[in-house]
Amino acid sequence: MTKQKAKDILRLRRKHGDGRGVEATAEDGGHLIRQQSLRNALVAALIVFMVFCAIWISLSVLINRVFPWMTVLLGAGLGMAIRQAGRGVTWPFPALAAGMALVGSIASNVVLSASTTADSYGTGTVEILQAVTMMTWPVFFEEVWTVADSFYAAVAAGVAAFFANRRLTRAQFYALRKWREQSDGHQ
Repeated sequence: MTKQKAKDILRLRRKHGDGRGVEATAEDGGHLIRQQSLRNALVAALIVFMVFCAIWISLSVLINRVFPWMTVLLGAGLGMAIRQAGRGVTWPFPALAAGMALVGSIASNVVLSASTTADSYGTGTVEILQAVTMMTWPVFFEEVWTVADSFYAAVAAGVAAFFANRRLTRAQFYALRKWREQSDGHQ
């Protein structure tokens, strides 16, 4: 019996590939870059934000409690929506997701506060939001916004950034790396 045959007996059967290298070109990496759409990512993020506000307000009214950790779910939803719509592989997509999560955390808290205030005054949320002045903001950040809200907003930004970039296969990652090396060499 040869040494090669003895090695094969002790190894598990390979199910993940045939042992050939990854076949990818720099042009495939360029194709990945061209597929990105920051505009689509932004539109998807705005849609997720509006749906999240509606769900959070409905849940808070139904249960009669406010859950500040819901903004973490906003971050996850934003990250996944930006991943699907934007198909990003570069840094602007996690940055957009983190920024939208921070802004969305504050804005959704404002809308939720306006909704609960409108309910107590017997008016609509839109009327309360239209009545907001520069003097309203210090009161909001003093009485409504808490340290917990800041913490959850930061966590939501991190979660959103984590989920924002497109997940690549091994061949796509290799193609993107080849494209970056080629584009660095042309500068």
